Amino acid sequence: MELNPVQLFFEEYGEGIPVIFIHGFPFDHTIWNPMVPILKDKVRMILPDMRGFGGSPVPDGVYPMRLMAEDVVFLLNQLKIDRAVLVGHSMGGYVSLAFTHAYPNRVAGLALCSSQAAADSPEKRQGRYQTAEEITRRGTRVVAEKMVTKLTNDPELVSQLEQSILKTQAKGLIGALKGMAERQDALNWLSDISVPTVVIAGEADALISMERSQTMVQLLGKGWLVKLPEVGHMPMLEAPQQCADAILQVIDLVETA
Repeated sequence: MELNPVQLFFEEYGEGIPVIFIHGFPFDHTIWNPMVPILKDKVRMILPDMRGFGGSPVPDGVYPMRLMAEDVVFLLNQLKIDRAVLVGHSMGGYVSLAFTHAYPNRVAGLALCSSQAAADSPEKRQGRYQTAEEITRRGTRVVAEKMVTKLTNDPELVSQLEQSILKTQAKGLIGALKGMAERQDALNWLSDISVPTVVIAGEADALISMERSQTMVQLLGKGWLVKLPEVGHMPMLEAPQQCADAILQVIDLVETA
């Protein structure tokens, strides 16, 4: 795989330990906005848009997780940051794991939010390719129709998330879908991760089962689970304070290491 990173658009708040917030599919950095007032006085928050999303470039082709991780490395180099805490939501969790596997010495801590380590099942992979084909024919609305009601039970958030999805370019959605379909299984090397890692899981998440979160924690060397009652796939929007508290548990361990 040719690793040609792109320069990501990002926003930055606060100072202290650098924390990179990697958004999930099919969103951009703005999903983290409710957490900015909670965390900006405690850490240096860096909120990029991943390739294909928000204000970042939208290249042609597939976006493998390893390539998206390379974009994050490029951003860290640009900001002269040697080590950072990575917070990855859903697809952002896949990117964070790919980053940690490739650059273990550059990760100080991890927060995997509504994410998983297993590769797609054959059915799930086929479903992603099918959605990519439908987007080619019908545009971004396909993703909004398929996903939005599975993300949260909060009707106000459903409308907000739908608007966010509809702003995304079809090419970006297709590149990320194919990249997620092709991602490697990370379960085999989770035990190699030696940094503090919190797994944040909504008990009402319709996309990632609690069982998958528990499996990750069992395999991680320094992992623990934070369950959020009545929260779906979007903890940073549904329960920002609880989500921030879980991330601060990692920060505390990094600061005292």
